[in-house]
Amino acid sequence: MYAFEIDRPATLADAITALGAEEAQALGGGQTLIPALKQRLAAPARLVALSGVAEIKGIRTGADGALCIGGGTTHAEVAAGAGAYPALAALAARIGDPAVRNRGTIGGSLANNDPSACYPAAVLASGATVVTTNREIAADDFFEGMFTTTLEDGEIITEVRFPVPEKANYQKFEQPASRFALVGVFVAKYADGVRVAVTGASEDGVFRWSEAEAALSKDFAPGALEGLSLSGEGMISDLHGSGDYRAHLVAVMTRRAVAAAG
Repeated sequence: MYAFEIDRPATLADAITALGAEEAQALGGGQTLIPALKQRLAAPARLVALSGVAEIKGIRTGADGALCIGGGTTHAEVAAGAGAYPALAALAARIGDPAVRNRGTIGGSLANNDPSACYPAAVLASGATVVTTNREIAADDFFEGMFTTTLEDGEIITEVRFPVPEKANYQKFEQPASRFALVGVFVAKYADGVRVAVTGASEDGVFRWSEAEAALSKDFAPGALEGLSLSGEGMISDLHGSGDYRAHLVAVMTRRAVAAAG
């Protein structure tokens, strides 16, 4: 670690002002940023803690029936309060361990966009909308690659709006030590079609599997995926598994998700 200043704003307006300072960086639950600071992979001069900003916390139902979750809402709160979207609540309940779930936030996870994080798959498969202090961003436009999003400097995620699907399920093949997804697949069925999002597999981060979406939109059953596969090229290859192995897991987890969604 090294010396830095920390601000603890109580309002969103104060947080925006604080982030306007030179070399300032937002701090959500700190589950990614703090380890990065310890390893000197990040070196902001000032941290702006968002944990005291009540305006970006909580879960509500929008006028259009969407499940709206504040960016500062913890994983544990999502697990307990997102009953209107059971697949999302179940995903949140399996993130990390209790310490991580009680500190980490959905907004922090999305802003960091770790290639093995769970929430990006849920957001992309749900066709959710990421609301920030500046604008509303469609899920398909939000993620730009490993650890990269369309967020601008000083922009804070205030809410994520999830259209609730007819059926959905998330299947995660965990890396046992970290509980990150070696491969995770979120499948969501809506009246106008099926969306399938994959995390943990690609070097480019979370992505949609369009071939599976087309097949499942015609027939929402595991058998509809017979003969479909992904190439290992461009997949993450490390000590936990090769690119080909991860590509194989994507197909397996997708079939399991469809079967579990019913």
